[in-house]
Amino acid sequence: MAFKIYTKTGDKGTTSLIGGTKVSKADLRIEAYGTVDELNSYIGLCKDLLTDENSLIVFQEVQDRLFTLGSALACDPQKETKMAIPDLTENDCSFLEKEIDKMEESLQPMKSFILPGGNVAISQLHVARCVCRRAERCCVRLSQEVPVDEIFVKYLNRLSDYLFVLARFTGSLLQVPDIPWRPRI
Repeated sequence: MAFKIYTKTGDKGTTSLIGGTKVSKADLRIEAYGTVDELNSYIGLCKDLLTDENSLIVFQEVQDRLFTLGSALACDPQKETKMAIPDLTENDCSFLEKEIDKMEESLQPMKSFILPGGNVAISQLHVARCVCRRAERCCVRLSQEVPVDEIFVKYLNRLSDYLFVLARFTGSLLQVPDIPWRPRI
């Protein structure tokens, strides 16, 4: 038997964490995993705009890790869950660092801040980077109220770095130069 997508259980502004605990939809935990979900969706959009095979493979891995992160954030830390949720590990951060290093080998060193833009794919990658930074800030805010695994913030921080370098790398592949910021003097 198929289930309906609408349950009506959230009609009064509450939702359930994994484990069953009801919380307000305004809870910082909901904000954090909702922003991670938004980021995951945005990564999907970026993936649809890219043609570099390696970037597509990396994004598949990133989306899986973001689902892991969102699921972990959605768990009630006070309750044991019956659902097996994989861990986010240092290896996940190292993977992103290696990918950043590989891309940077082919890029010119930055000599100034750069402005987002020049191509739709580049611009969308910069928007994804900004959503990633917001997800990171949400996790930091949440960690000021309840314990949050430090690897979550570290992974999001590294992912935003990856997205920045990927935007530059994509520009290089498309032969679209960085747009330097030229501050008024």
